[in-house]
Order: sequence, then structure tokens, then C-alpha cells
Amino acid sequence: MSGLKVIVPSRGRPHAALELADAFALTCTADTSLIFAVDTDDPAKAGYTEVAKAGLASVITGDHTSMVDALNQRATGYAGLEDDLTPFAIAFMGDDHRPRTVGWDAAYLKALADLGTGIVYGDDLLQGERLPTQCAMTADIVRALGYMAPPTLTHLAVDDAWLALGHAADCIRYLPDVVVEHLHPVAGKAGWDAGYRRVNSQAMYRRDLLEFERWKTEELPAAAVAVRALRGVAA
Repeated sequence: MSGLKVIVPSRGRPHAALELADAFALTCTADTSLIFAVDTDDPAKAGYTEVAKAGLASVITGDHTSMVDALNQRATGYAGLEDDLTPFAIAFMGDDHRPRTVGWDAAYLKALADLGTGIVYGDDLLQGERLPTQCAMTADIVRALGYMAPPTLTHLAVDDAWLALGHAADCIRYLPDVVVEHLHPVAGKAGWDAGYRRVNSQAMYRRDLLEFERWKTEELPAAAVAVRALRGVAA
């Protein structure tokens, strides 16, 4: 069993992928793999190939309908591998996250080992404890639910869903001393490029927030029961 697989769905930003890969090289101390999930039709796909050729990360292309679909395709694939190949934990980051704390990955794995089954996240210097804009979870959660993020979401409210699940199943932990910075335009740390505008439109907010509320009401209770069962805790 390997340690941590970090999945980063990305489109049109090979420069950001390179910066993130460099940040991993400077900060990772555990058995951690970085995987970029890139759309087959991405015009910038060749740029990601260069990141892979440099040996800094793996790049897997696929036909994805959304960021959530790209994440779930990779996460369920890793969670479903044979026991000796399945990672203990699977993580999500955006291509605009940057781990800053040396050993952040070891800290995540240690906290997850302590939880047994659970979700862990650090300080993104934007939302802090309020939202896990990046997180790692034990692979058994992905295997039990059949997804890492609710598949009916597109891009937004995924962090809300992780927080809600973690609290409902009493299995989430925030690590304030672990910094994984979020270089988001809202924080004034990036410009509003076409990609940001596309996934942060008012229509996208309305759609995903409504869908999150539906998921929280209709599907979260059963998901929490399933995760509690993994932990051997009664609902």
C-alpha cells in the first residue's frame, strides 16, 4: 500500500502545474505522488506533457465532463486497486494550491492514521478552518461511497460537501500548522483568467449551491452512516 495520491484536475494552466510540482519537490517528505488529471481536448495538453517528462508528476488525460468528474475518475480508480497498490489516502488540490510547510504530506498521513478513517485539511491562508479547499481522505471512504466528491456537483461547493461529511461522520481534522496556500483571485493572488471566470460564474454558483443543498438533505445522511460504519461507530 502506497501513502498518498494527490489528484489535481487542471485545464489550460501547464505553467501552474509546473509551479505546483516544484512546490511538491520542495515540501514532500512522505510517499506521495502528484497526478494531474487533464482533459483530452485541452489545447494546452502538450505543456503538461513537459511537466511529466521532467519527472515531476504524472499526467493522465481523459474525457471529463467537469472538475468533479476528473477528480472522481482518478480517485475511484486508485481506491479500487488491489490491496498492495491502493494508496492509504487520496488528496485533492487545485492547480492554484501551493504546499508551503515542509512535511505537510507526512502530517496529513499521520493525522489520517490517527483517525483510522477520515478527512484532513490544512490552512489555505484564505478560508482557514472554515473550508477544506484542499483535503486528503482515507481511500476507504472513496471506495465505500463510490466517489471522492458528490458527482452531481460540477466545480463549486465540493469543499462544503467535504466539511459536511466530515462533521456528520465525526471524522474530520484541521491542521492549523500545515499551510497549503490557495492562490485564488478572491484572495488577490491570481488574475481572473478565462478558466476562473468560467467556473465562478453566477450560473455555476446557483447550480452547484442548489445541488449541494439537495445532496446535503437527500444523500449526506446515508453517506455519513457509511463512513461511520467504516470507523466502527454507530450512526
